[in-house]
Amino acid sequence: MSTVQLAFDQRLERYVAIKLLAEHLADDPTFVSRFRREALSAARLVHPNIVQVFDFGFDEHARQHFIVMEHVPGHSCAELLRDHGPMAVDQAVDVIIQACRGLDYAHRNGVVHRDVKPGNLLVSDSDVVKLADFGIARATDQSSITQVGSVLGTAAYLAPEQARGEEAGPRADLYSLGVVAYQLLTGRLPYEASSLSELALKQQREPPASVDELNQRVPPELADAVSMALALDQDDRPENAMLLAEAITRGARGVEPARTGARSAGSMEGTAATRVLSGRGMPTAETRVAPRTSSTNSRTNAAPRPRQLEPRRPAYPPRIPAYGPDEGRRAAPKRSRAARRFFALLAVVVLFVAAVAVAITIAASTSNNVVHFRRVVAHDTSDAVNQLQKIINQYTK
Repeated sequence: MSTVQLAFDQRLERYVAIKLLAEHLADDPTFVSRFRREALSAARLVHPNIVQVFDFGFDEHARQHFIVMEHVPGHSCAELLRDHGPMAVDQAVDVIIQACRGLDYAHRNGVVHRDVKPGNLLVSDSDVVKLADFGIARATDQSSITQVGSVLGTAAYLAPEQARGEEAGPRADLYSLGVVAYQLLTGRLPYEASSLSELALKQQREPPASVDELNQRVPPELADAVSMALALDQDDRPENAMLLAEAITRGARGVEPARTGARSAGSMEGTAATRVLSGRGMPTAETRVAPRTSSTNSRTNAAPRPRQLEPRRPAYPPRIPAYGPDEGRRAAPKRSRAARRFFALLAVVVLFVAAVAVAITIAASTSNNVVHFRRVVAHDTSDAVNQLQKIINQYTK
């Protein structure tokens, strides 16, 4: 569909990546629309884990559509797998968590990537992971540019609903990222198929081998988290990318991931996501469980230690016994003190009423003394206001 070239921006003096639409597609309105949609959808996304789009347009002289993007010095995950094989567990977990952050931001802004794969996960020289190539991304609040039943994306990483030609939502990206995680940890794909029909049959007939069976350095809890992302039914996958990141993080620490799908575990028996959880019961998110046995390792099951339960507190406070003979004598001084307080309060109220009455009488009087008193108070108040105004004017300059 396109090629990418390294270029140098002479105005801003920086290297950029320029994606050029293939010449034989320049006259195809469908591909041109898809190419333009990539620029529009990607330009809305400004996030540390997403390749930023700077500009796009059409070169009249070369008759080519182009997109100017951020240049990420480093390697894609596909190149790292090809040159070094499976990643270490810590490195793979870090890549997946950063990819989850980028996907979560894109999904919250209404953009579904639809083509998550190792080639589109770029790892910079500073170990920052960036999602690239939103070439077939679809804004969820806009109409699709493809016909019903068409399939977009790399076959090996397609979610089952995508392989059937159905609408691809955010959880389809989580499935694809689960395939990427499986490949980064094991060096192989969960399903090897040469066509979409063969892939769909394998997805329905047989669950993939567990990650910890292929790589014994992977904790069983982390394998469970990857299997949750690979659930055939999208309702059994995590609800969003950050929940998947949390499950991956817990699994790497040896903590069983919490069930985050819309269905309960009892209704998910037999799916690929729950195959690795069968026989474990329903542990809480903070409960570590014993590793399971497999045909490729000799780990033994150990029953989890029961928690020490605290004694239950009574639902109601204990009843207070009634007063005895001694208690009655102790309560008498309290009643006398309350009576004295009441009379003191009554005296204060009477004095206050008397003072108010005197003030009203003086205010209503028209005698010369009262008039003189009013004038003196008014004059002093006016002088005080004038002096305060002078001080404010002097010190607010």
